[in-house]
Amino acid sequence: MIKKIIGNKSKAEQVSTSMASKQIRYEALVRALHGDLYRYAYWLCHDKHIAEDLVQETFLRAWRALDSLKDEKAAKSWLITILRRENARRFERKRFDMSEYDEVTIVDTQSLDHEQDMENQLLREKIAKLPEEYREPLVLQVLGGFSGEEIATLLDLNKNTVMTRLFRARNQLKEALDDEPLFRGQYNG
Repeated sequence: MIKKIIGNKSKAEQVSTSMASKQIRYEALVRALHGDLYRYAYWLCHDKHIAEDLVQETFLRAWRALDSLKDEKAAKSWLITILRRENARRFERKRFDMSEYDEVTIVDTQSLDHEQDMENQLLREKIAKLPEEYREPLVLQVLGGFSGEEIATLLDLNKNTVMTRLFRARNQLKEALDDEPLFRGQYNG
């Protein structure tokens, strides 16, 4: 009987230790990657509240599946994949009414006080107009800081395909910006 109690206590201690370890890993993930996930989520939805919800759902799903993360170096890619899937689920759950206004044409006039804000807005608009196959790898590289190999894994593509799409995205973006009076001649001394 005493052996059984001691054995149960040992199992309870093991469970407690395991849960504490999981909590520490989870908190480290949240601290290290929350900002990156939020920036990517905001880029996807262009809404502060939805981005916050997406990140919260991502971390909730990550908590549930934390034991499946074997390589800590892959945590960022793993979380971005969860976030992308959570964003896709958002569209499965809702049907949106189409508006007569295109999302990228709505400009926050308060932020236009500075030339840099105008340039940033224009850049976001031009990126948003890129075809999705080029836009997504570019944003993952620029905002997410992912390498071509990591992007290939995230998007389930060949690395060479990703590199080609990144090259084409940058070229299309450059051409679109060259056509803008705001940018024309800016870098010509």
